Amino acid sequence: MRVLVVESDSGAGLSLKQDLSRRCFAVDWTQCGEKGYYLARTNPYDAIVLGRIESGPAGREICRSLRELGRGVPIIMLTATDDAAARIEALASGADDCLAPPVHFEELFLRIRTILRRAADAGTDVLEFEDLTLDIQKQEVRRGGKRIYLTRKEFQLMELFLRRGDRVISRGEILEHVWDSEADPFSNTIETHIWNLRQKIDRGRRRKLISTVPGRGYRLAFWAAFTYFAAALWLGSACLPDAASCADFIFS
Repeated sequence: MRVLVVESDSGAGLSLKQDLSRRCFAVDWTQCGEKGYYLARTNPYDAIVLGRIESGPAGREICRSLRELGRGVPIIMLTATDDAAARIEALASGADDCLAPPVHFEELFLRIRTILRRAADAGTDVLEFEDLTLDIQKQEVRRGGKRIYLTRKEFQLMELFLRRGDRVISRGEILEHVWDSEADPFSNTIETHIWNLRQKIDRGRRRKLISTVPGRGYRLAFWAAFTYFAAALWLGSACLPDAASCADFIFS
């Protein structure tokens, strides 16, 4: 998931970027309100955190302008003071949630996860597909009950696949949601990370979970089981091993 942080205080902004990155978010951070508004308008962020902004439009102005443009991205606003008036102004400007000082990162992280679940209409932080589970809170992935170690980027990729379900995910969409604005769009880093992810979750297993859609991107292999049985019917019940090989080839 990709998050934009607009925070003028260098210490607070850098701390947020580092802490969110450790929790497997791709983070863009800017100290300027004008640049923050530009980034928010031109990138499909999964969430935005608006903190103290000393130059350019304030957080409330950015939030209000984004809502007027029809942008429904989840927004959390960090208010300057802990009083009802500040919270009311933040929510009235279109923020989904607000947090008063002192800001504790763990609470902010949980609030981000909450609004992401709400936006995705999901009621849990545990995502599942067949025998694979991904626990966002524990930062843990298991397949068939066996724990699999993933790097942060691999974890983000797997979360994106699980959240998109049966949708084909293009290379551009992966770049937009898993990498920050400093990523080189012309490198082969996406292909390398997906290859590594496949090696970890599919190694030694006949059933491959991630399939390539030529010319379009990648998706979870929802139809592999169907292909297996279709191939079995076509080849005959006596040729089930060949049918399985056929299915594996198609969804490799």
